[in-house]
Amino acid sequence: MRHRYRKKTDAYIIAVQLNLETEGFTYHKWGAEQQCKKDDWLVNNEGETYTVDAEVFTKTYRMTTPGIYTKCTAVWAEKADQNGSVLTKEGESHYRRGDYIVSNDEDGSDSYSMSSGKFESMYELDC
Repeated sequence: MRHRYRKKTDAYIIAVQLNLETEGFTYHKWGAEQQCKKDDWLVNNEGETYTVDAEVFTKTYRMTTPGIYTKCTAVWAEKADQNGSVLTKEGESHYRRGDYIVSNDEDGSDSYSMSSGKFESMYELDC
């Protein structure tokens, strides 16, 4: 069962937009190949580096100071009851039983996965 969560107020990311003339690049993360496109964002989230789709980033993050952003929208998440994977805008994200399947949209679309430790350190139930 999916629940609504908000990012904790002290959680932030460091990000830079890849607004360069590029065809993007491919990298390996979350057990699969990921694809970054022109204008996507390169993110450092508590030491973990990955990219975020440009449209998703604009919709879900706000700048607090140059280069520092906070997630300003809620997410919906549930614990996985078995190993699996979800398709993301960048590729595919593999998860293990007990990890969280997280979605930026209430209907479960725009999903990704996170370890339970990482998720619980950054998010809290949105009452």
